[in-house]
Amino acid sequence: MRTERNNIFQNIDWLLILLYILLVGFGWMNIYTTTLTEESTGFFDLSTRSGKQLLWISLSIPLIILILFFNSKFYERFSSILYLISLASLIGVFVLGKNINGAMSWYSFGGMSLQPSEFAKAFTALAVAKFLSDRQYNLNLIKNQIKVFIIIFLPALLITLQPDPGSALIYLAFFFVLNSEGLALNYIILGVITIVLFILTLLFAPSTITLISFVIITLFVYFFAKKDSTYLRFHWYKPLSIYLVVGLFIFSTSYIYNNVFYQHHRDRFDILLGKSTDTKKIGYNTNQSIQAISSGGFSGKGFLQGDRTQGKFVPEQDTDYIFSAVGEEWGFLGSATVIVIFMLLLYRIIYLAEKHTNKFGRIYGYGVASILFFHIVINIGMVMQLLPTVGIPLPFFSYGGSSLWGFTLLLFIFIRLDAHKSYDW
Repeated sequence: MRTERNNIFQNIDWLLILLYILLVGFGWMNIYTTTLTEESTGFFDLSTRSGKQLLWISLSIPLIILILFFNSKFYERFSSILYLISLASLIGVFVLGKNINGAMSWYSFGGMSLQPSEFAKAFTALAVAKFLSDRQYNLNLIKNQIKVFIIIFLPALLITLQPDPGSALIYLAFFFVLNSEGLALNYIILGVITIVLFILTLLFAPSTITLISFVIITLFVYFFAKKDSTYLRFHWYKPLSIYLVVGLFIFSTSYIYNNVFYQHHRDRFDILLGKSTDTKKIGYNTNQSIQAISSGGFSGKGFLQGDRTQGKFVPEQDTDYIFSAVGEEWGFLGSATVIVIFMLLLYRIIYLAEKHTNKFGRIYGYGVASILFFHIVINIGMVMQLLPTVGIPLPFFSYGGSSLWGFTLLLFIFIRLDAHKSYDW
């Protein structure tokens, strides 16, 4: 076995690091403009959020060096232990955590707070990569599917109970990873169908959706029966069970919507689906965000020149709604540039993952790309009212030390694994 060289910067992908620096740097500029006040005394004023974020960015440098310091094999060998530590940290917040905005999601150390769910994503990605690469598990077997589902959804469940359903939603990104490693596409298709049926049932009468669904199912059954005359004789229970499950799901949607969803969740869905209009209460944030973005036009109003951004019209603009500041002050050109940089980052990660000679590194790379993709799509979609508001940060952009460190950890572990993919493991 060949040993890795002592130089921790040997063979690292500088393009990924350049993209990281661009996103973090531009993100900080937008945090600065959204939090600037007349009382601000400078960039390094730690009483301001931009000053605190600059401190977190500075502290990311020793974190990156620490990540790169460890041998690549360390992350594979100790992935299970790191995963268990992350689970313990998620359980610990229920006892030792601090309630912020109605969620027990934070540890508070003096004036500093850390959110363990931001780090759990990276460690879950390591655990999934370890599981799938360790014994060449066949994901077509139900027992293996159950095992990997437990690995994925155990932290998601703990995060949901905090409650932080937005962060828990990100764990669905792992289905893309599982699909790339052999899991049948049926799970993703089933998930898409479930979401579509749920939304259609909210828009139209359940009886209408049920009738349309049964007609579509019947056409599929007829297609299979036409290809195989014995299909209904030996498989009659399959279409019957599908009729039953679809019917029950459709008619239970109203109950789930009215009794399981919280009122603010229902309000957000109603606004998104056009069933109600509320620009002053639950829909205020999104409405102001859209107005800020649209007012930026093609080239934007200029740095520190956004009327709505400087006027603090958009709540939470330095966190969940930071993309609205990009839209107002940098316009379509700036917004498109940010999206292009994100797409280049994702493409580069997938490209390098495909070149990995080690299965563990490849699967982890897919996990990194999937998690980042979900965050980017959901956050930007939320800000532009294409998706319901769920409250998750834009990677490397949104204010928050836990968010920045979590994404830095996620990315630089992959950079470390990629730097030595040519070595024998």
